[in-house]
Amino acid sequence: MERRAFITIVGGSILAASFAVEAQQTGNVWRIGVLSASPADAPRWKPFHDSLRGLGYVEGQNMAFEWRSSGGKAERFPDLAADLARLQVDVIVALDNPAIAASQKATKTIPIVMVLAQDPIASGFARSLAQPGGNITGLSVQGTELQGKIMQILREAIPAASRVGILWVPTEPGRELLAKEAETAARALGLEPRLVEARDPAELERGLATMAREKLDAVQIQPSQLTFAHRARIAELAMKYRLPSIAQAAWWGEAGGLLVYSVKDSDQYDRAGHYVAKILKGAKAADLPIQQPTRFELNINLKTAKALKLTIPKTVILQADKIIE
Repeated sequence: MERRAFITIVGGSILAASFAVEAQQTGNVWRIGVLSASPADAPRWKPFHDSLRGLGYVEGQNMAFEWRSSGGKAERFPDLAADLARLQVDVIVALDNPAIAASQKATKTIPIVMVLAQDPIASGFARSLAQPGGNITGLSVQGTELQGKIMQILREAIPAASRVGILWVPTEPGRELLAKEAETAARALGLEPRLVEARDPAELERGLATMAREKLDAVQIQPSQLTFAHRARIAELAMKYRLPSIAQAAWWGEAGGLLVYSVKDSDQYDRAGHYVAKILKGAKAADLPIQQPTRFELNINLKTAKALKLTIPKTVILQADKIIE
């Protein structure tokens, strides 16, 4: 190894170690609580970690994470959020509506950063996008606004479809508003929607079986902790029952779903890191405007289409940002 490179590496290591010791001695180690459905090392959280690291906040040096995973069970969030509030973390990062609602109930003082909030105003998380006004800020995914586009893509991708199932979870905060908007969007396009509720894994399976029995032409999978946790099984059943599917969640494409139209997830996680950094530098959540997404992605799984013996029109394929073959 060249002498200059050796000095750089050793010097950098000493500096990082010195910085970590100094941070611990002064007590200036920020504690970030995270409420998620997945563990800290899940690939979807990498942009969040990278964002903070790029802004000078490094785990093990001047930052520590208190990670709490629901395992896809939204009912666990109230206890997990209460635990983070008791620990008096400096910031709580809450993934989506169930986590945000639990955090809001657990504390009125600790800043809360949302990552994938569905309609934060209608959900009661903030007074307005420009001036949240409380201890909650972060990022919205424009859930209700996207329902028209999602149904339009489904209509274009499967022109013969006329009856569409909407699989949703009524026990999680914010989901009913989204499901009703999807129903309205479907009717506006001349589709006949069929809302199907699921409260647990057994109801997910029964719901999909009902759609098959009623000979529905396609299904929209509404995002939720429950559908995320059981995404592989839902994709398997959708294939078994020959139900073309679409969802407003990147994880649906990863599970083998046919179509995904959603915000660009990596942008949301990256920007969440910037919000945390701003708050640690003294910004108030009440004064940080809630950001709406600027980039969206259409993913098409042609492998799934082939298995379903579907031909996706070229006009739809040309719109795709990612194609799985």
